[in-house]
Amino acid sequence: MNVHRPRYPLKTLLITALLSAWCMGVRAGDTPPLNPPIAPSASALGAQVDELLRFARERNPEALSLQQEALTASARVESAGALPDPRLRTELMDVTQGGQQSPSVSPSRVGSTRYTLMQDVPWFGKRDLRRDIAEQDAKSAHSRAQGTWSEVAAKIKTTYAQQYVLAKNESLTREILALLARLEKLAQTRYASGLAGQQDVIRAQVEQSLMQGELIGVETERHHMHARMNALLGRPSNAALAEPQGLRPLPSNEQLDQTRLEERIQAHNPQLLTEDARLQGAEKSRELAYKNRYPDVTFGIVPNQVQNSIKQWDLMIELNIPLQQSSRRSQESEAEAMLTVARTRREATRNQVSAELAENIAGLDAARRLEALAAQSLLPQAELSFKSALAGYENGKGDFASLLDAQRQIRQARQSQIKAQAEAQARLADIERILGEDL
Repeated sequence: MNVHRPRYPLKTLLITALLSAWCMGVRAGDTPPLNPPIAPSASALGAQVDELLRFARERNPEALSLQQEALTASARVESAGALPDPRLRTELMDVTQGGQQSPSVSPSRVGSTRYTLMQDVPWFGKRDLRRDIAEQDAKSAHSRAQGTWSEVAAKIKTTYAQQYVLAKNESLTREILALLARLEKLAQTRYASGLAGQQDVIRAQVEQSLMQGELIGVETERHHMHARMNALLGRPSNAALAEPQGLRPLPSNEQLDQTRLEERIQAHNPQLLTEDARLQGAEKSRELAYKNRYPDVTFGIVPNQVQNSIKQWDLMIELNIPLQQSSRRSQESEAEAMLTVARTRREATRNQVSAELAENIAGLDAARRLEALAAQSLLPQAELSFKSALAGYENGKGDFASLLDAQRQIRQARQSQIKAQAEAQARLADIERILGEDL
């Protein structure tokens, strides 16, 4: 039987209009949800990634602990170059006065009392080297703290993007469920009119069940992302978060020029700054090891008390004799080896950072092109395929399986676009982590 138009043209035209409007929304990439989300309260956190970063800067436990370690290392700089505390020694001489009296500990009742005030003074340059080593340790600690914060910030940016993408995926899944419900009604109408088989209705119902399973998976993943974000913020896992409002804009190709980024990395990358500080600290440690060939000096002043008055003043100087040369040669060899290790690690880190930068720039470019391909090619083609399959099914010239396949193509194209957006945001977060600053 040739069917030129459906049994219920008004209803079918209404469904067609709804499906066409849905397709246009998908192609635009900004499909509104069926039920508009409730506006978050003024106290809700999470609508914008910048406010999440500001909050985490003051609350993230890992970043805060390393910041405190950096402050502790800075506090050690001054003491590292300070002189040792002076020492005071008191000697009671002839406590029995030649056996004429019982022993006494009173300075006025003994033969004489020596008060020795001593000050240890390291060899020239040692104090400065120790201070320099402590300063490099402090710089290394601050760079590690900055590196930890850069990693935390990258995780927050990536998690925020994943939350946004999952919200879009959930919205898309719910809209597809609504579309499948309409297609089921259309199949039921055609089945009741004898224009289609019952298997079309069953297929629509099976497809809806599959989408319900996907929706459960998306909701579960959103719960995981919610808990992960709160952990990064230093909050309880069930603390309220607002819906992400939008992704960050991607940088231009000029901003992603690798040569310029390499220059910025040399000045701001936390890993390289840490290795630079370690290298300079190793150089200072080697200098100090060679300085230890020379003795430290102890100066002293000695007033001598007889009964109740000072009768005599003495001066003293004391040197340690560096006879254990084999031990010092071992220390010097160790310092040389540590310097070689620091240089090697610095070069390895530089190569690794450069490779990571190149990889992420290429990944960001690929994600951007995939998103453009999905938006400009895959989605329009899938939409045309869906409209053609819908028209053919309404006119009795196509089967319901082709209509469902066309619907899947639209969903896959839209999901490819969303996935590319998430990948681009993750790559951008990694580039900024490597840079140690935002683009």
